[in-house]
Amino acid sequence: MTRKEAQKRAAELSTELRDCQRAYFVESRPLVSDAEYDRLFDELAAIEARYPDLALPDSPTRRVGSDLTQELPEAAHEIPVLSLDKSYTAEELSSWIAKTARNAGRELSFVCEEKIDGASMVLYYEEGLLARAVTRGNGLVGNDVTANVKTIGAVPLRLPRPVTVAARGEVFLARSLFDSINAKMEEPYANPRNLASGSLRRVKSSEVASIPLSIFVYEGYFKDAAATHHETLEELEDLGFRMNTRIGFFSDGPSRTKVKDRHPGWRTGSLGDLVDFIESERRERKNLDYEIDGIVVKVDELSVRESLGYTGHHPRWAIAFKFESPEGATTVRAIETQVGRTGRVTPVARVEPVRISGATISNVTLHNQEYIDMLELAIGDKVAVSRRGDVIPAVERVLEKNEAGAATWQLPATCPVCGTRLLKQGAHHFCPNEACPDQVRGRLSFFVGRGQMDIEGIGPETIEVLVENGLVRDVEDLYSFDPEKLLEIPGFGGKKVTQIREGIEKSRSQPFHVVFPSLGIPDIGQKVTEILIEAGYRDIDSLLEVAGKGDPAPLLEIHGIGERTAETLIRELARPRMRRRIEKLRKAGLQLSEGEPPAGSADLPRIFAGQTWCVTGSFEQFNPREKAMEEVQRRGGRAGASVTSKTTHLLVGANPGSKLEKAQKVGATIVTEREFLALLAKS
Repeated sequence: MTRKEAQKRAAELSTELRDCQRAYFVESRPLVSDAEYDRLFDELAAIEARYPDLALPDSPTRRVGSDLTQELPEAAHEIPVLSLDKSYTAEELSSWIAKTARNAGRELSFVCEEKIDGASMVLYYEEGLLARAVTRGNGLVGNDVTANVKTIGAVPLRLPRPVTVAARGEVFLARSLFDSINAKMEEPYANPRNLASGSLRRVKSSEVASIPLSIFVYEGYFKDAAATHHETLEELEDLGFRMNTRIGFFSDGPSRTKVKDRHPGWRTGSLGDLVDFIESERRERKNLDYEIDGIVVKVDELSVRESLGYTGHHPRWAIAFKFESPEGATTVRAIETQVGRTGRVTPVARVEPVRISGATISNVTLHNQEYIDMLELAIGDKVAVSRRGDVIPAVERVLEKNEAGAATWQLPATCPVCGTRLLKQGAHHFCPNEACPDQVRGRLSFFVGRGQMDIEGIGPETIEVLVENGLVRDVEDLYSFDPEKLLEIPGFGGKKVTQIREGIEKSRSQPFHVVFPSLGIPDIGQKVTEILIEAGYRDIDSLLEVAGKGDPAPLLEIHGIGERTAETLIRELARPRMRRRIEKLRKAGLQLSEGEPPAGSADLPRIFAGQTWCVTGSFEQFNPREKAMEEVQRRGGRAGASVTSKTTHLLVGANPGSKLEKAQKVGATIVTEREFLALLAKS
């Protein structure tokens, strides 16, 4: 094929593929089969690979993105990108409508649109070509995410006419796709909106292309503006933008009949019908395949919009009617950082106290810098805070930007505790200094805690004293320091010191499947430890041997061990400091092999040999319930953290959880506390 022939064929393919993309992503009516589309796409890609100069900026092949990393530079907005005023009751909304009409001095029409719970985006087109895609940012400046937005099939790369327009819309992810996609994420997202926003900030556009994002466009700013908003929507639709057709138009004037004839799918009525429309949307929202959190009510007449103007925060010609949700509005007063036991640095927002679901919230985790960037969050912003699962406080969205013009908050370059320069790994920042005081405190608290080594007498206050007085510098020192020295410190008497000494001594008999996850290796908990033991890695030395070779392949052959877990295990067990810690714990007498029986069990009959037990519920004689599993292990049995196909017995107490149903499905023997005590008595 000559270059001239290739140019002609590329133009033909581009036109055909654009038609297919619009029909599929915008109009939901595929023109060809997937196989035929792929054939056309591959043919165009092959031509562009041979003749790179034929690959135009709006080529359909741009949808796949690039594997090259990219910056997300800031870009100034050319249109006002403000928040909306809010109303929460029909009375507030009716009052706003009446006030707006009075200020306008005339009868008004109103357009009602679903408030999509996604990521706000402005698409700037120059002479019909997509030039820039910019996030909302602070309303004046946002991030340029053009390469990422080009991967969204519903976003036109070229318009059918060479018009210059700024189109504002909301990028979202369908509910029906969220769960399956989110399950593959290294850091799962709480909801479709966060996944959509987070995806748009990826540094590789090829990764964005793997997320089937979509968009609804709801505003257009043309050089030659139409007279009304509903006519603007019509023009945007004619230009190929994907529009949400669930729209209401309400007016007491003659324009209502015209709009009803032009848009039979819209809900039309008098101003008195507007509140009924909102109530019907409230009822139907649970059936939608996308999330909405309210209805936006806008003045239809653009000349009136111009006369009404804007405040510093929102237009006076639009308002958002917000549906009720278990959220509260508050203001971010400060953002601080915390350093965890693994060195991970987590930003935490200090907010004005707000009551949500019966609890007062004043501190909210912000996860990492990427999460903050996704929210475009700054100190002083008014935010919506929820309690996810009625437990964990989270910032869901920015409601209003701060008046001081504060920019998106950024993590410091160095550790706030020890001053070491932070390193970025994946989505998170870490302090690489393992001797960082907060890391040491975190490791100690985790190691001695219930569910781990369960060392009685050592809590957070005691750990603080041990570290501050230089008695303990890390986990291994718990077994070498002299508890008697605590008697020299106010607040520690003989009884307390004896409790600490006995707790440390008792912990030496904890089985390997308790000791290993207590080391605090990321992603290595009781479940992973159980899987490793079942696969034959029954002692620390077998795991150290694999780590020493640096090859995760043997671990990846184990069902239930993923690539991330295997690589983490190899990396952490290869660290010299971790190896030194393990050797010191070995010398201290800790059980580093599952084959080693707990202390004091040599003379007990092995009545549970060959059995695998699990426990659920609460008990009178065993508090915590892990003590019951210790009795199983002392008599030759194995204890599992969860019910699997290998579970033979389930010990059931009061208020059992889902383990009971799972145990019944796998045919495990159900044992009550009374029956269990009888078995122990016989032995």
